[in-house]
Amino acid sequence: MQITYILMVMIGLVTYFAWQRPEWHKRLMLNPYLTVHNRQYYRLLTSGFVHNNSMHLFLNLFTLYFFGLAIEQIFYTYFGDLGLALYVILFISAIAVANWPTTLKHKHNPGYNSLGASGGVSALVLAFILFDPVRDLCLYAIICLPGYILGGLFIAYSVIMSKRNADNINHDAHLFGALYGMIFTLILRPSTLSSFIEAIF
Repeated sequence: MQITYILMVMIGLVTYFAWQRPEWHKRLMLNPYLTVHNRQYYRLLTSGFVHNNSMHLFLNLFTLYFFGLAIEQIFYTYFGDLGLALYVILFISAIAVANWPTTLKHKHNPGYNSLGASGGVSALVLAFILFDPVRDLCLYAIICLPGYILGGLFIAYSVIMSKRNADNINHDAHLFGALYGMIFTLILRPSTLSSFIEAIF
């Protein structure tokens, strides 16, 4: 069984469990104030396994399905069985790393909460783009662009929306998850950068 399927099932089950028990839903989500002041650092990770509603869950699982399976295969091709472990490490650590800037930003705000696997998913998407930058990727099956263009637009959009802070989406998690996915991949396989540049030019 592919590891991606296991991750999807885990996220789905934890989210469903939390929906049935609101006290656990609240306990697992990221609350920067409690994370820092009560040292509940586990929230940096557990928040990636709970979601706000069915659409939020579906979008993250849908993206994880496509890009998770792709990165799992790519890592296995380059690193063998170790690649499967590296894939899990990338996804799990990306969730925590992506949540850290948000935690620092809102550590004095007891009312701020965030949840979802978007940080980990964003890391997988940008990692995939590094390996295959010219493949067309479609946004909601409507706008299709080469991966490197869509990735650049995604990062720019995340930066702009993070500064505006005009909605309830944690754009910081998207941004830092994406950047972390790129850095993680380049550390593992530095030659990916030269391949990326050759592909787009």
